[in-house]
Amino acid sequence: MKRRVPITVVHALSAAHGEVGGNSQAGPYEGDHLGKQFFRIAGAAGYTCLLLVTLALTSAPPAGAQPVCVPQFSKWSEPINLCYVNNPAGTPCEVNSAGTDQGPAISKDELELYFVRELNGDGGLDPGDLWVSTREHKKDPWGSPQNLGPNINTRPTLFTNDGLPINGRENLPTLSRDGLRLYFSSNRPRPLPGGGVTTDFDMWVSERTDRRDPLGWAPPVNLGIGFNTNGGQELGPVPFEDPLTETFTLYFYAIRPGTGARDLFTSTLGEDGLFHPHPIAELNTKCNDEQPSIRRDGLELFFTSNRDVAVNPMSCLPTSDIWVSTRASTSDPWLPPVNLGPPITPINTAGLEARPALSFDGRSLYFFSDRPGGSGATDLWVSTRTKLGDCDDGDDDD
Repeated sequence: MKRRVPITVVHALSAAHGEVGGNSQAGPYEGDHLGKQFFRIAGAAGYTCLLLVTLALTSAPPAGAQPVCVPQFSKWSEPINLCYVNNPAGTPCEVNSAGTDQGPAISKDELELYFVRELNGDGGLDPGDLWVSTREHKKDPWGSPQNLGPNINTRPTLFTNDGLPINGRENLPTLSRDGLRLYFSSNRPRPLPGGGVTTDFDMWVSERTDRRDPLGWAPPVNLGIGFNTNGGQELGPVPFEDPLTETFTLYFYAIRPGTGARDLFTSTLGEDGLFHPHPIAELNTKCNDEQPSIRRDGLELFFTSNRDVAVNPMSCLPTSDIWVSTRASTSDPWLPPVNLGPPITPINTAGLEARPALSFDGRSLYFFSDRPGGSGATDLWVSTRTKLGDCDDGDDDD
């Protein structure tokens, strides 16, 4: 049985050019021809248009349908500082600095690593810029990071009375599965419909034509209605396409006006042709729940939270841990999450662990931490696990 879903076109006004608090609009929609989901970025008459075309002809699977093969994994290994991945101890470190390195994102082939560093391309202090490190092969160490440059990164233009920057931070990058789109958050100034500008965090996307060019990103566009709001803050966009229904969903977290807390959200195309954001109620608490990363089959979700379930479900900790939740199928609710600290896994410590980024094959979990053994205030780390059994879930698919 086939289900028709209207194609969606989002127009976003071109704007001038982490995590909020150091942690961490659009025109009308129109219909068009049926086709597979893709993003096209174009400019015209001072406007930047993001054409978000969502799969319009999909198969409706049976209720509760599951992938033919659901992979099983071993426990997570002791995390390794990325300085020492395929790099002998004592060798000068390239990927982690003496400052803050946060918010990792890994490409499908694990040859590109995007992250946030509080330095600009000239080496000066910055609220947060996106950088990239590359390697030729997975057995190679990570190379010297490069700043993504002015197409992606901005400089602060607004300051407090004490001289602290109000804007100019780009953070929480994520790559699309084909490696041609880069999603991220930014608090660059954006015009408001009624006049004035906002420096609230919004979600943005950039495109490149050559996935072998880590610096080939075009100027980004705002994701617009259905994702970003006026007055709220939206961060950490993670695209997910259901392998069974091919439905496009964007996972992210948001700070809604009047709440103060960070909650996990999804936004999915509805039958009315519009994207609708919804909180993930079964995972959100009164504490901060943020920075999601979803496995490619949609059955495992990693995120950051400062909840203190072990002591008092109503209390919040001063630092965050990494948590994981699972579900039986993409139509089921998420199960109560599990903390990835001892004795279950060695990932969390008494310090800060945040921004999990799961590799395409589900075997590597990248994150940042201030745990002992780092080069700076926060470093990038990775933990690995092995796949059990002979389940072939197509992790070598293009």
